[in-house]
Amino acid sequence: MDRIDHAILGALETDGRQSYATLAESVGLSKTPCWNRVQALEEAGIITGYRADIEPGRLDLGVTAFVQVMIDSACREAFEAAVLAAPAILECHTIAGEADYVLRVACRDVDDLDHLLRFDIVVLPGVQRSSTMICLKTVKRGGRVTQAALSRARSPRG
Repeated sequence: MDRIDHAILGALETDGRQSYATLAESVGLSKTPCWNRVQALEEAGIITGYRADIEPGRLDLGVTAFVQVMIDSACREAFEAAVLAAPAILECHTIAGEADYVLRVACRDVDDLDHLLRFDIVVLPGVQRSSTMICLKTVKRGGRVTQAALSRARSPRG
């Protein structure tokens, strides 16, 4: 990857709907070479998709929560398969620490969250315990991977 590939990634991360002509102009290429580079980045698995950022509150999902889950390690595959099939679970990450996973969920209100926790999450395969943190305010959302990569590349290691 060279500086043009990084520029393409940054531009697409900022606006994934821009035309190839606009993208090409912003990175200093003509349309066809730009399209070829985007295709190569997709084929390499660097670009994994395109999406719209949706404001959950506008869809009556006013409560965001993070649920730490401890599971029976023999149930990892079944747990992960069940999480993939659960639409209310927006994200699932394996983590280091006391818990095995952290889930991000979106609910209408606290009653809806209570129902999700008691009737959906605790019955997932292998769940032994969970701990929930309710988000009061989102300070930052949609950070840019390209910016994080650039800042880490410039950060001295001690």
